[in-house]
Amino acid sequence: MEIDRIHEHRKETRETALRQQLSLGGDFSPVAELFRLLDDSSRVRIFWLLCHCEGCVIELAEMAGMSSPALSHHLKLLREAGMITARRKGKEVYYRASETPACRLLHSVIEKVMEISCPETQEDTGDRVKASADQIETVRRMHDELLQHPERRATIEELARQYLMNPTTLKEVFKEVYGDSLAAHMKEHRLEKAAELLLRTEESISAIAEAVGYDSSSRFSAAFRERYHLLPKEYRRQYRENM
Repeated sequence: MEIDRIHEHRKETRETALRQQLSLGGDFSPVAELFRLLDDSSRVRIFWLLCHCEGCVIELAEMAGMSSPALSHHLKLLREAGMITARRKGKEVYYRASETPACRLLHSVIEKVMEISCPETQEDTGDRVKASADQIETVRRMHDELLQHPERRATIEELARQYLMNPTTLKEVFKEVYGDSLAAHMKEHRLEKAAELLLRTEESISAIAEAVGYDSSSRFSAAFRERYHLLPKEYRRQYRENM
């Protein structure tokens, strides 16, 4: 019986405390306002981006894949809510997330919900990552876009910024999906594309080299010979004679 009374007393105390908090109703309005502000996925994406980097409108618009006017609208709302800060450098204004406890907590919540790895906290330990569905979709989209433009050369860091993924995670997820490193996979594709162009077009060796992302004909020829055991000119002549 004594234990029951203790439990009942604790329950009453807890309920009293809850009623007191609820009676302060206005304290919940900032939370409601925050949720209202974040009901747009693009705005959440921009906020997450600014938790990891500082940038001007042009830089951020390119990274987020948005127009400058659309991005400016979201920045205005985030700044008015105190979620981001701005500083002027010359003619440009640079933005980043505010260093408040609420913003740091929100940053953490976004990453937990979306299963995004935080670039500032993930260690490059070489451990295999368990890719989320969102990460796999992003890597597949990146892969398809790279195949459409073999002439483009981009570093892992540049791709990581463009697709909003930690560089280490990007490399590991790519290897998990395609079974090879990004560099090796793209090299194989570039050389396959070059072999196709050698047989189907009359383009010069230097033009084909440029079309598949090589800025030097000699480097291209060396890579091609390593893959096909023939120089590009030899490959074109030999296989056309057999066609």
